[in-house]
Amino acid sequence: MAYTDIDKPSDYFNTVLYTGTGSELAITGVGFQPDWTWIKRRDAVAHGGMFDNVRGVTKLLSSSQTDAEQTIAQSLKSFDSDGFTLGTGTNGYVNTSGSTTVAWNWLASNTTASNTDGSITSTVSANTTSGFSIVTWTGSASASNQTVGHGLGVAPSMVILKNKSVVDNWFVYHSGATANNQYLNLNSTSAVTTAGSNTWGAGMTSTLVGLRPGTFCGSTSDNVIMYCFAEKKGFSKFGSYTGNGSTDGTFVYTGFKPAFVIQKNTSVAQGWQLQDNKRLGYNPDNYLLQPHTSQSESALQRVDLLSNGFKVRTTDAGQNASGNNYIYMAFAENPFVTSTGIPATAR
Repeated sequence: MAYTDIDKPSDYFNTVLYTGTGSELAITGVGFQPDWTWIKRRDAVAHGGMFDNVRGVTKLLSSSQTDAEQTIAQSLKSFDSDGFTLGTGTNGYVNTSGSTTVAWNWLASNTTASNTDGSITSTVSANTTSGFSIVTWTGSASASNQTVGHGLGVAPSMVILKNKSVVDNWFVYHSGATANNQYLNLNSTSAVTTAGSNTWGAGMTSTLVGLRPGTFCGSTSDNVIMYCFAEKKGFSKFGSYTGNGSTDGTFVYTGFKPAFVIQKNTSVAQGWQLQDNKRLGYNPDNYLLQPHTSQSESALQRVDLLSNGFKVRTTDAGQNASGNNYIYMAFAENPFVTSTGIPATAR
């Protein structure tokens, strides 16, 4: 029996903490050269910054804003073999002097390739081992549904998409909550939205993401960025659970000790809730960040990260209202049992 596809999850996903200096700053300890780095200041109100190696360094998007992509020369200046380098000053929300900051990092392929699987040609950086790809393309003027290749080889369980050329929402597909005509917004508290037509066109396949015309495909002058995730045993999980409204809350089995968990109530309007294993790093003090807002870190203690999943410890509607549906995305610190039979330990 295979317990995991990946024995060392930190080869593909890792969280690092740092304190900003206001001067050029090299962040190390990631363990690989990131392709996607998501940065959030912890100690003060500030929008988060997303950077990836497909759009290119200095290109900022924020999960809490609808803004088009900004080019900020003194933001994230390079992706390095063991992390990344930040520029001077406060630009890009990433290096204010004295600021305590968290950066979540994912590895794709450290390179790109043209993908012609879909009706729209895309540029893709894909890691089929970890089930993560970054996809970008120039929009289509077609009034018909379109398709874009994602490079994963299996259907994605979650997709995060933004037309980076215009002011507009972030759109999310999740297999635990959304049908082809439904979506969530990463920058919003909104519950699942049902569209008048199929948001995701013909849906998700092992090679393609389906898209309806307009914002999702982008017009002929627009560029779109998309992050795709496929579930991998012992490394990542994209599922759903039903809240029970108790402080002895729902236990969610992931098959690994989580390093990173995001949850979202899809039944009613509630925010996105994010915990990781580095900000304090022990139960019950898994402090909360909310990627849809500019708010600073909260000391609320709502989730225990366990050796084989996570357990909700709140009655708050953001994570555990009775009868409400919740989706989650989780990445591993360690598999519950490695491929050689070594079990994970509790925190």
